[in-house]
Amino acid sequence: MTALLTKTGAAVAPPVERKEAGWRKRDRWWGLVFVSPQLIGMIAFVLLPFAVGLVLAFAQWDGLTQLTWVGFANFQAQLADPVFLRSMLNTLGLALITVPVGLALSLLVAVALDRLRGRTGYLLLYFAPVMTSSIAVSLVWQQILRADGPLNEAFTKVFGIPGPDWLGDPRFVLLAVSIVTIWSSMGLNVIIFLAGLQGINPNVLEAARVDGAGPLRTMMQIRLPLLSPVVFFSTVVAVISSFQTFDVVFILTKGGGPENSARTIVYQIYDEGFVHFQFGMASAASIILLVLTLVVTAVQLGLQRRFVHYES
Repeated sequence: MTALLTKTGAAVAPPVERKEAGWRKRDRWWGLVFVSPQLIGMIAFVLLPFAVGLVLAFAQWDGLTQLTWVGFANFQAQLADPVFLRSMLNTLGLALITVPVGLALSLLVAVALDRLRGRTGYLLLYFAPVMTSSIAVSLVWQQILRADGPLNEAFTKVFGIPGPDWLGDPRFVLLAVSIVTIWSSMGLNVIIFLAGLQGINPNVLEAARVDGAGPLRTMMQIRLPLLSPVVFFSTVVAVISSFQTFDVVFILTKGGGPENSARTIVYQIYDEGFVHFQFGMASAASIILLVLTLVVTAVQLGLQRRFVHYES
């Protein structure tokens, strides 16, 4: 729209443009008002703690005495500590068990529910552990996994031999933590996979059926490739979530299990910071965990070009 001229020859914006400019200005202010709680939370609970942790990683501080700069000594001490190295191996082992097994079981359940009528009840059943407090879930499983608990009683009745001491034997503690982790996170993955399956174009599936493709071939050559973006997203989230495992370990094992057999990096951070008050060591462990997570995620992002198929 062309500008208007005043009696003195000066150009002014038409009334409609001035009105739209006023709306845009007010919209910007209202936008800032609406996002301000998120921005304040991001600064207070993410950016500021990260900055403090980054500083403390290069210092020695117990929360009471004067802070002392030590450079990379905290990182060297952590990487030379056999307990920390054991916690790193346990964290990677937990991810190697829970991510593939948990996602595979979730995909099988989602495929089974895809064409099932009245699946709402099943979805609620699978999603219930996600909505339940992880502390409550861990306490219930702590009773189930006791040496004289109901799981071992059933094991003895079925196989005729006593079951293992899930929480007292170092060979089985990490497996017990993995079982609880998979069970408690399975519902969310089932919902995501089911949404992905229902988003596949039915014409593609019908064309495959007309061409003579059976259910297995349709699953392997049509559904899984089209579902690969969803699988990739779930894998990245599951890996990051497994690296952050703490509450299940804290409740089930009471100290990381016998011989630190289930101690994870996050539990090591808690132990250094809030049990021994070595905030510098805890911060250094946090930075190492951050770097590990970034490296694994970068590898996953690099592999997506080869294994993830986008329909567009």
